Amino acid sequence: MSDKIAKLELSTDNMAEFPIYSPTYGYDVVDIRALGKQGFYTFDPGFLATASCESKVTYIDGDAGILLYGGYAIEPLAEHAQYSEVIYLLLHGELPSQAQNSALQKLLADKMAIPADVTKVLNGFSQDAHPMAMLMALVTCYQSYYGEVDLNDSAAREAAMLDLIAKIPTFSAICYRHSIGAEFIAPDSSLDYASNFLYMMFGEKPKPELALAMNRIFVLHADHEQNASTSSVRMVGSTGVNPFATMAAGIAALWGPAHGGANEACLKMLNEIGSVENIPEFIEKAKDKEDPFKLMGFGHRVYKNRDPRATFMKISCDEVLKATGNADAPLLKIASELEKAALADSYFIDRKLFPNVDFYSGITQTALNVPVPMFTVVFALARTTGWLAQWNELLSDPAYKIYRPRQLYTGAKERDYVPLNKR
Repeated sequence: MSDKIAKLELSTDNMAEFPIYSPTYGYDVVDIRALGKQGFYTFDPGFLATASCESKVTYIDGDAGILLYGGYAIEPLAEHAQYSEVIYLLLHGELPSQAQNSALQKLLADKMAIPADVTKVLNGFSQDAHPMAMLMALVTCYQSYYGEVDLNDSAAREAAMLDLIAKIPTFSAICYRHSIGAEFIAPDSSLDYASNFLYMMFGEKPKPELALAMNRIFVLHADHEQNASTSSVRMVGSTGVNPFATMAAGIAALWGPAHGGANEACLKMLNEIGSVENIPEFIEKAKDKEDPFKLMGFGHRVYKNRDPRATFMKISCDEVLKATGNADAPLLKIASELEKAALADSYFIDRKLFPNVDFYSGITQTALNVPVPMFTVVFALARTTGWLAQWNELLSDPAYKIYRPRQLYTGAKERDYVPLNKR
């Protein structure tokens, strides 16, 4: 129970009271669920000031530049953790022991192979179809092979979650292989999660530095509080649909250029800049309020300081560029010089428009030879764990209800219908 109360004057003779709840971190939350009984709703386009759920999975402090997974700061996780540790943490709320981590890694490796018939769904896609469309089709198609999931059984939910987490690298890799007209490569159970994905993509066991970089991409993108795709997963999941369709909803939401497509948009911007010599011109365009051009990959909707994920993505970026010998590639040279120019300009410094994780992620994946259309697929692969953890938390909540937002209706008042032949 809350010991704090918010009072709201709804009319001159109606002072309503609502309980206030205090979180572990963050702003206090006013519980306005009873407001509808008073004949009012709140109006919050974009849900900028609305807590849609109670969660223990992830926490962000945008002003301080903090991201926590289950109470653990992203920095040590990005530096030291295997992705399997993060999977266990997000699903169970605690880090695994060595034995638990080894058992999880073996389970994921053993379940990574997919039924051959599932791949036939890709026959309906041309090679130039976007891989996110293919990924949604594969995930939903797989439901017919996996079967129904008893959503009231926590063990059944966990089994389905782990199966999906194991198979999403395979689904993702064959989307790429289909796009280049190449044969699909079966997973190698002797490889770790990140290495297996790169192996299925390119047909070669990756160098340790490259596998480490992909592992870090997975860790940094595993979850990010109630963003658009996670909220979509929770909303669709609240209808009681199976986890495969719920996952497809997350993939669809992530596809948008304002969300998971940001790193793809960043690379397109670098191509538009074209050469290092053009950087000053585009810096000025970004500062011109009358010019629609924006520096993609700088600043963040949530983080008003530095993006805590960007620091370690930059470390991976530098390591991959060195390991692959791509440091002097034209596009990556533009990115490097653009970063230096923006960080030396007071306009961007004063507005805290620092490079975010998408800026470095796009460069890192380019150096790994991941094509631009696959960037968002890699993001979805990494975010699968967070989506499923949030979905499971939703279904475990005693206060679980189907999502049903309200609206501010401003359309026409009720009108009389006149038959067509009399108009």
